[in-house]
Amino acid sequence: MDALPTRAATGADMEKFSELTAVAAILLRDNIDTDAIIPSREIRAVSKQGLARGLFAGWRYRPGSNYEPDPAFVLNDERFRGARILLAGANFGCGSSREQAVWALAEYGFRAVIASSFNLIFYRNCVRNGVLPAALGADALSRLASWVAEDPQRHQPTVDLRSRSILTAETSRKFDIDEESRSALLEGLDPIDRTLKLQDRIASFRAADRALRPWVYDLPTDPR
Repeated sequence: MDALPTRAATGADMEKFSELTAVAAILLRDNIDTDAIIPSREIRAVSKQGLARGLFAGWRYRPGSNYEPDPAFVLNDERFRGARILLAGANFGCGSSREQAVWALAEYGFRAVIASSFNLIFYRNCVRNGVLPAALGADALSRLASWVAEDPQRHQPTVDLRSRSILTAETSRKFDIDEESRSALLEGLDPIDRTLKLQDRIASFRAADRALRPWVYDLPTDPR
């Protein structure tokens, strides 16, 4: 009862994020909701695996087909092959709170989403799963997308979390992220990891609390 779980007992470590230079896929649509990111029909298990195929399934595949790629969708465009950064519009990740939306993005290979704004729950889910949600003003985002679109394979932006900057050959743009989320991504710490960092303080609190309220810690075991 008194011991906190070890990291080994709570799951795999979260991958750190500090800097990424990669192809950026351009999907500048506002209000892209979680059902567009991963339709509910594509969620068949409670797992982080097996969701990449369903990413943007309603747009990525021809209607009524058996996962036949629609060449008009950005992820099927050869120019954006190997994209690990997604450029999106305002209120990205709105809709339901399903964490599978971030799991699908991560399994596909995306490590950063740059958008003019995010749904708060989606934003937090990104951080918990090692995906950087970088908020960039709409005008700056539009200019970044225009630069990328000229030659996506050669015009690869660099996302530097340490300086909160998006770097291109022509300029540097600052993006917004709160300090707690920034630190969590830089250190690769999910909420469990951050709790485990406080083990000494938690143990001290519990020892003091036990001295004040011993009856709370000595409840009888349920005979069932």
